[in-house]
Amino acid sequence: MPDSHTAEDRLTNSPIEAAYRERTPGSADLAEQARALFPSGVTHDARHLKPYGLYVEKAAGPIKWDVDGNDYVDFYGGHGALLLGHAHPIVTAAATAAMAEGTQFGAGQRHEIAWARAVRRLCPQTERIRFTSSGTEATLMGLRLARDFTGKRKIIRFRTHFHGWHDHMTSGVASHFDGTSSPGVLDGVSDGVVLLDPNDADGLRALLAADKDIAAVIIEPTGGGTGFNPLAPGFLELLREETAKHGVLMIMDEVVTGFRVAPGGAAEIYGITPDLSSWAKILAGGLPGGAIGGRRDILDGLDFEAAAARGREKISHPGTFNANPVSAAAGTAALTIIAEEDVCARANDTAAAVREALTRVLVDKKVPWAVYGGFSTFHLFVQADRPVDPMTFDPLSVPAVAMKDRPKELIRLLRLAMLVNGVDTNPMCGGLVSATHGVAEVDRTAEAFAASIDMLRRAGEIS
Repeated sequence: MPDSHTAEDRLTNSPIEAAYRERTPGSADLAEQARALFPSGVTHDARHLKPYGLYVEKAAGPIKWDVDGNDYVDFYGGHGALLLGHAHPIVTAAATAAMAEGTQFGAGQRHEIAWARAVRRLCPQTERIRFTSSGTEATLMGLRLARDFTGKRKIIRFRTHFHGWHDHMTSGVASHFDGTSSPGVLDGVSDGVVLLDPNDADGLRALLAADKDIAAVIIEPTGGGTGFNPLAPGFLELLREETAKHGVLMIMDEVVTGFRVAPGGAAEIYGITPDLSSWAKILAGGLPGGAIGGRRDILDGLDFEAAAARGREKISHPGTFNANPVSAAAGTAALTIIAEEDVCARANDTAAAVREALTRVLVDKKVPWAVYGGFSTFHLFVQADRPVDPMTFDPLSVPAVAMKDRPKELIRLLRLAMLVNGVDTNPMCGGLVSATHGVAEVDRTAEAFAASIDMLRRAGEIS
């Protein structure tokens, strides 16, 4: 069927949008072609941007270039996969060499063994590991392993925490906070999921004490949205203590934080050993790939001999691209660099500089927003009915669900303005910092932020 939205329908009177259109005619042309092929013209929900998203031609380090030749400081970071920046030469060479050998053997290969050893080098608590094709698949397998191992049915999740898009994970992230099923998901699926507010220590204790059908609790260890909704100090430790007390498994979802916040991820930073961990993104050096790992006795649910020995049916797990050799080679190279260089610390330090620089802009421009975050992230807090002091804002002072009440149109225009000024952020106008970002990128980002605020004021979007 033809696209029901004409180009005229998508035009607005915004001078910011007009400036974006003028800068990106090549992206506009490709977006029109994409609308005839993909729902809403996109292949990932987070890439949806009105009037259209950016189309990128190439990237290197902290910079990417669109099809019109404009360059951008990139804080989207491949959805978090690129701690080492774009096209790292060692990772690229490893993937290229592996691809020349073949991309799919339908057999075991040396790269998967090296990859698993690279993970264990950084996360020595990992007794066994199973590779998948994505983070979503990794968390899905984590739930299946937990139910198989414990013989229990329910999973506890925290509102605003993201664990992929499979059926058990769709509600309670950005909507359906009451736990009802989202479109396309059977109502019965939500019966096996219990949603709690993050940082609700009393609620967690009471639930674990009362409900003996809880197999596992899964959590983003720095908070929902990689710290957009941060965890209160001590909550992660409390979760480990309470789950252990009640024989409930703790699944630490490190799809984003793994190998980023520290070489050993959040488990290293907080000194906590979960029962299972999920990884992806950085794990595969920016290529497709995920994994679930942890205790041997739990992973025995995937083991032919162990399942037979205990007289139980083995968990089935096929997957054409599990431990794909190209992803394995790239991942091994990336994890080796992370183990042997100070890339995590560099990214963390630069992100702190970004947060400080953007906060100075807010103070100088007298804008009642805030920039916050931890490790190699930065987040922007903007709520028209909740002005804050940029210097003293505490994200824990706002309930987790209320943090989702962002002014969508204002955020959209700010993101377009940042693109006009040469910086690409994530859809919430925050970002992930790589080890290749430096002083020049920090300064350029602060200048772009100041110019973007000026554009919003001239357009009458903020006072």
